Amino acid sequence: MKEIAAIILENDKGEFLLALRDDKSWIPFPNHWDLIGGHVDEGETPEEALVREVKEELDLDIKEYKFWKKYVCLSGDVYDNTKYIYTAKFNIPIEEVTLLEGQYPRYFSRKEIPNVKFANIIGSIVMDYINDSNNLKKSD
Repeated sequence: MKEIAAIILENDKGEFLLALRDDKSWIPFPNHWDLIGGHVDEGETPEEALVREVKEELDLDIKEYKFWKKYVCLSGDVYDNTKYIYTAKFNIPIEEVTLLEGQYPRYFSRKEIPNVKFANIIGSIVMDYINDSNNLKKSD
C-alpha cells in the first residue's frame, strides 16, 4: 500500500494554507485543493518524506511540526494508501508563500473549508482536524 505524508498548515488566525493542484487531465484530482505533501519514497520515513515534500513544494526547511493522525484510505482515492497527517503553525503572508508545485496557494478560513473542492478525502481530514481542535478548546 502506498504511503503519503501531508501537513495541515494553520496560521494564528485559524486559516489553513492549501495548494490548488495543476489543471492537467492526466493527474489525479486536477484543479482541486490539497494539503502540502506527497508520497513516501522507498526507504524514507513519513517524517523524512514530509520534510522533503515541504521543501519541494514550498522551498522551506520545516523543523517544527507534530504528528496528528494516520488514515488508512481504502476508498475515495485513486489507490489504497495510508496518509500520515502532521500539523504545524504557519504564519507566512500569502504574498510571500512560494508554491513550486501546483497553480497557487491560498489561505481558507474554518467557515470556508466545508465548501472547498478538495482532492480525495482531504476535506474530511481537515474537517476532522477542525472538529478535534474545537473540542479541545471546549474542554479547556
